[in-house]
Amino acid sequence: MTRILVVDDDPQILRALRINLRARSYDVDVAPDGAAALRSVVDHPCDLVVLDLGLPDMDGVEVIHGLRGWTDVPIIVLSGRASGEDKVAALDAGADDYVTKPFGVDELLARIRAVTRRLSSGAEGSPVVTIGEHVVDLANREVRSPDSTEVRLTPTEWQLLEILLRNPGKLISQRYLLQQVWGPSYWSETNYLRQYMAQLRHKLEAEPSRPRHLVTEPGMGYRFRP
Repeated sequence: MTRILVVDDDPQILRALRINLRARSYDVDVAPDGAAALRSVVDHPCDLVVLDLGLPDMDGVEVIHGLRGWTDVPIIVLSGRASGEDKVAALDAGADDYVTKPFGVDELLARIRAVTRRLSSGAEGSPVVTIGEHVVDLANREVRSPDSTEVRLTPTEWQLLEILLRNPGKLISQRYLLQQVWGPSYWSETNYLRQYMAQLRHKLEAEPSRPRHLVTEPGMGYRFRP
């Protein structure tokens, strides 16, 4: 059974999520603050953390940094902070996804399912990935179209695509992609990302103007949706 730790200082949210998650056969632990959350992950290892940022004892981003110092447990931020800066800070600290309050339970459950599917399938890091009807061989750096014709990508397109494909379903921040592909001094050059993502969609998506797999999350980053 998948164990989820919910971290929030609002007792009503803790109660509502405990009820909804247990009704769907998740094992649920709760923590009202950051210190309790860090202790809980040590004492009762979990498969996923749902984390509020506005905690009474420390900022949620500090909790993310604390967890990322020793564990790769997936983290979904659930926060009332809707600014782009807060979202980017949480993602850059190591969060896997970000849901803004007020939230729909169905949306949160869908995000949880996406993360747990990725874990159970072992898809992360898979050497062969499909994007629609295209097959991407990451090990040999080859892309084949439905008729087996090779689709040529530039080195920069490969770098960008590989990061997304090795993290299926995960929201990857703009800043992280820019720093990994172009270097630390390019953290604000979001026009580079727009240009290269448009090129990748043109080569790999059936409808580049309405992408199904290489998806933009406005103000935050990009996601590969299998």
